[in-house]
Amino acid sequence: MRVKKASLLVNPRAGENVVKLPDVLAVLAAAGWKTEIALKEYGKHIIGLANKASQGKADLIIAQGGDGTLNQVVNGVMSVPKSRRSVVGILPGGTANVWAGEIGVPIEPVKAALALVNSKERSVDVGRLEIHSIQFPGEEARPVTGGNKKKIQKESKEIRHHFLLMAGIGIDAAIMGNVSKPLKYRVGPLAVGVSALKELPAHHTFPIEIQSVGAESTGDLLWKGEALQVVIGNTRSYAKANSIELTPDAYIDDGLLDVCVITAGDPLTTIQQISSLLLRQRPSNTSAEFFHGAHLQIKVPASISFHLDGSAVKLKDYLSKADYERLEQLEDASQVMVTYQFDAVPHALTVAIPQTYTNELFENGDEKHEHKGIVEAKQQHEHQPEGKLPETTMQHETEATETQSEPKESQHDESLRKELPDFVDSLVKNGRKVTVIAKTVNPEKKETYILAGSVHKDNTGEDVPVAVVLDAETTLFDHQGKSLKDIKTAIDSLQEGTLIIVEGSKSKRGVITARRAVL
Repeated sequence: MRVKKASLLVNPRAGENVVKLPDVLAVLAAAGWKTEIALKEYGKHIIGLANKASQGKADLIIAQGGDGTLNQVVNGVMSVPKSRRSVVGILPGGTANVWAGEIGVPIEPVKAALALVNSKERSVDVGRLEIHSIQFPGEEARPVTGGNKKKIQKESKEIRHHFLLMAGIGIDAAIMGNVSKPLKYRVGPLAVGVSALKELPAHHTFPIEIQSVGAESTGDLLWKGEALQVVIGNTRSYAKANSIELTPDAYIDDGLLDVCVITAGDPLTTIQQISSLLLRQRPSNTSAEFFHGAHLQIKVPASISFHLDGSAVKLKDYLSKADYERLEQLEDASQVMVTYQFDAVPHALTVAIPQTYTNELFENGDEKHEHKGIVEAKQQHEHQPEGKLPETTMQHETEATETQSEPKESQHDESLRKELPDFVDSLVKNGRKVTVIAKTVNPEKKETYILAGSVHKDNTGEDVPVAVVLDAETTLFDHQGKSLKDIKTAIDSLQEGTLIIVEGSKSKRGVITARRAVL
């Protein structure tokens, strides 16, 4: 995937996600990407950052965080006209990382960055949520005020109303809405269990009506009854770690949303269904209903919680001030019925998908929907002088070539030198010793590979992250001093943890452009 300008939006999560930021930046720089970085500072900050980056014509916006961070990026990009929307990518760093699991992105940051470099752009559907109508006790249902819809558009930088993965109504939203963030950052999924213990005693079934609406439907009633949970899926996984698929027939490019309704039963069945949800196990089909449609209306009590992509949202964001204040004054919000409108927005977003992905989520197989921004980046890239890497900066930082000093020879270097012929002696003495972590091909540059690794500094004891660029201009040797002519075979044989020796200039971002290397 060719990218000229990228924006990396980081949810720091008390510092956890920034630990390997230099390693990630080295990989992105090695791919020739000009990357700007911004950190999340408050609740919905990333929505505005993504909006700004997309307006600023970033070819790619990378969400570094969990599914909630990704959801904010999606909403920020979706608030921009379609012709100007950036491609969206992920570097997983959250608690569940369902999207990363869906498309096969590794959890380890460096390997995830390499997978991102070796990705392709694909066009996908996005789900959209609106409030269709509200019904107070003793009154007829009426549409939400027009002013509210204007509010949603005006405040698109702060309101979530799109989802990439799923929306949920019921107990899971109540639990996620009451998870302690500090506890979640410390103990991860266990924090969800703590919240569940608090919410379970108060949870009960609720009445629900589901209708199919739109140009091809006249408001057909799909289902009516008592439910424990409703999942509206644009993708399949509910908890990828355990391969739980509540909407197993969903495709992300078919223009449809898939619905799973977990229904009520006798007390024992109800307990079993709730337990399945909390343990991220698929509920029994004997007490679940499945539907799909492009446009759906779901009517539930206003007291029932809901979420988008695992992040709890509030009715306050969608109702007019007058309606919300009136709702707040009622002693029992369950007497107020709210009708949600869920729409599938076909091919609304372009996302980065690893080349190795099996395409299970795509109905149209490997069909490619190339993004306008990427096409422009390709055209600009093709005008660069052959063999020259684009400049990579961090917020207007100018890269400079680091002056290479002669490192002090260690006992390992001395023993290695004895095994090599004299003509590579200078490489062992003066070259950088890089421990390989992971590798990938750069698909946009012929015979070019990126090796992510680290260089150990004996004087400080630290391991400094680097990314080595090897291409057709790199002269390769094996550890016996024999010239290696087939770069692909040589790279394919490299294993994680292998020590290689590299000679070449190194940028401030940690990119070593190799002139010679011993593999």
